[in-house]
Amino acid sequence: MTTIKLGLTTTILFSFAATAFAGNGEQARIAAAVDKAIRPIMREYNVPGMAIAVTVDGQHTFVNYGVASKETKAPVTEDTLFELGSISKTFAGTLASYAQALGKLSFEDHPGQYMPELRGSAIDKATLLNLATYTAGGLPLQFPDQVKGDGDMLTYFSNWKPDAEPGKKRRYSNPSIGLFGHATGLAMGGSFANALETELFPKLDLKHSYVTVPASAMGSYAWGYGKADKPIRVSPGMFDAEAYGVKSSAADMIRFVDANIRPEKFDGPVRQAIEGTHIGYFDTGKMIQGLGWEQYPYPVSLERLLDGNSRTMALDAKPVTALVPPKRPDDATLYNKTGSTNGFGGYVAFVPEKKIGVVMLANRNFPNPERIKAVHAILKTVATLAE
Repeated sequence: MTTIKLGLTTTILFSFAATAFAGNGEQARIAAAVDKAIRPIMREYNVPGMAIAVTVDGQHTFVNYGVASKETKAPVTEDTLFELGSISKTFAGTLASYAQALGKLSFEDHPGQYMPELRGSAIDKATLLNLATYTAGGLPLQFPDQVKGDGDMLTYFSNWKPDAEPGKKRRYSNPSIGLFGHATGLAMGGSFANALETELFPKLDLKHSYVTVPASAMGSYAWGYGKADKPIRVSPGMFDAEAYGVKSSAADMIRFVDANIRPEKFDGPVRQAIEGTHIGYFDTGKMIQGLGWEQYPYPVSLERLLDGNSRTMALDAKPVTALVPPKRPDDATLYNKTGSTNGFGGYVAFVPEKKIGVVMLANRNFPNPERIKAVHAILKTVATLAE
């Protein structure tokens, strides 16, 4: 591994696999493209620290900025833990796809199959696939404040009234994918968090990813910074593990991207799990909704990428068209997902056909459009290296 300093707060780490690039020229071009895209964001939004990871045909470049803690001044590295926010939903999709590959559930099942208390309720008319793709019938972005425990959750879903039939509208929702993940955990014989940490993460070779950060890894866990610029970390909440609760590093996340780019490296059920998250189920007109990942034909314009990740897509109910049969990953496709908590912001995008991908993790929640513009610009440079 080679370390190059660029300024007082930036460290560039080049990681080479057995088959390296012809020289360091490509690595330098990646580093320059990252620096051009990221430095203005760091200044404009006063971001304390950021970790960028780029993969080109399995070769990794790590570009780290600033500090993981303003109090201790600990520098960001590729092993610094960041809160993924809604990027966690891609793991919910992968775990459920893995459970389906093992025969433990079917996406055509209904939640009442795993939670008898919900049988006969309106929510039980939705399938697990509807819950995963936010098309159950209008579940809100968040639970009401009074939903604090399992009893409250069951009461909420038992009394919930849809405003559309399942499969007709997409409304982005933590309760929706949270219930999907919760049912997955039950189908696997325990909790979602336990199945993720003890079964899926090890099979994906993710050694520094957690729902609950253990004491041994707390020294790597960055502090987030919100509007008051005080150190903050995510608080426990209903279905937090399933919807927004994973903490991971740039090094682990770029390995996860590589797994998505080359799922054939894994054995049967794990390969099926990854490939299952690349299937598209509903066309929103802006993007295609899959399991966690959102899809765009590649190459994709910046304008379309911004539209698909817009505030209205996150907050408003949108009519959708079910893809029958579901869309298989036959053409070049860009997969992406944004994520935020009160103190963190991230974005992941990759194109399997080009074998390229970018991970962006920051300990401040800055606007999604700025993340997308930056990663889109980096990918343009990276794509030329993959040709």
